[in-house]
Amino acid sequence: MQDLIFTNARIVCESEEFTGTLVVRDGMIAEMDTGRSQVAGALDLGGDTLIPGLVELHTDNLERHMEPRPKVDWPHAAAILAHDAELASAGITTVFDALRIGSIHAKNTTYGKYARSVSHEIMQLREKGALKISHYLHLRGEVCSETLEEEFAEFTPEDRVGLVSLMDHTPGQRQFRDLSALKTYVQKKRSMSDADFEEHVDHLLNLREANGTRHEAATVREAARLGAVLASHDDTTADHVEVSRGYGVRVAEFPTTIEAAQACKLHGIAVMMGAPNLIRGGSHSGNVAAHELASRGLLDIISSDYVPYALLSSAFLLADLWDDLPRAISCVTAAPARAVNLDDRGRLAVGLHADMVRVARIEGTPVVRGVWCHGRQVG
Repeated sequence: MQDLIFTNARIVCESEEFTGTLVVRDGMIAEMDTGRSQVAGALDLGGDTLIPGLVELHTDNLERHMEPRPKVDWPHAAAILAHDAELASAGITTVFDALRIGSIHAKNTTYGKYARSVSHEIMQLREKGALKISHYLHLRGEVCSETLEEEFAEFTPEDRVGLVSLMDHTPGQRQFRDLSALKTYVQKKRSMSDADFEEHVDHLLNLREANGTRHEAATVREAARLGAVLASHDDTTADHVEVSRGYGVRVAEFPTTIEAAQACKLHGIAVMMGAPNLIRGGSHSGNVAAHELASRGLLDIISSDYVPYALLSSAFLLADLWDDLPRAISCVTAAPARAVNLDDRGRLAVGLHADMVRVARIEGTPVVRGVWCHGRQVG
């Protein structure tokens, strides 16, 4: 296979940046230097920025494609392909597809079982070479549910489960301490009346009382069985973080307060916040703003959450905030890769996978001009 050569590029490494040349051979980064290539066929980037492919640990984007409208069940293969293509176009070359574990069946709201069947379809498409980027699984264990243990039991260590998150969306705590915020969110999404909402809250509280403690222990146990990194979700207090530390949590998804983020930092737990929070200037649930954590040095990883292109946009926003492009890019590349033990990507360095994104800034907005995954152009 002929070498792929990028030259006259602003190359962003983990701790430095320089203008130079990068050579890809057999899908791997083979050479890097500060010179300008004179080889015929070298791609002159004209000073555009070359960064590692983005690593996405937490995204609801697949669910959005599977249910593009409330109660519309879109064909899953088509949804997965659309999701994959959208992520590739946004510069994401590795994704941990977030799938909820734990169904809920109630009068007004039903969250059915789907993770096992969808993960099979992702794996089949991957084996057939239909996907543009690298896919792993992120199983989100909802302790306030009915079928968590049965659903986890359907997965094995061979299923590429890289991340398991311990979630508790019981009303009145963590993400939804403010019940009015929960009411606004649920009523808009599920078209509930006030009476329906009250019944919904009561049902979830009863589920937490009946199953929560058992499901929490099961999620921790299943993460270990599957060989996955364990993440917490919406830690709010130092006590929450202390419990997370005891479980062996390595990533804190969306801590809701400065107190929780500081406790994570103290215990060596990586703090992940959502790109939409950073770009909008605050949380839609009224929790701590990501930019406040960033300004205090308490932010390690960014996820796109529910807007794929926000991942790249947020990295450049952080670069402006910190006046440090390598540090900001690491929040969406090296840091998430390291958090889930992927040492073969997330950085531009010789010997690693050639996952790369060519970016230009147009009036301050980062624009993707090319995406390569394992040396193959996918966007």
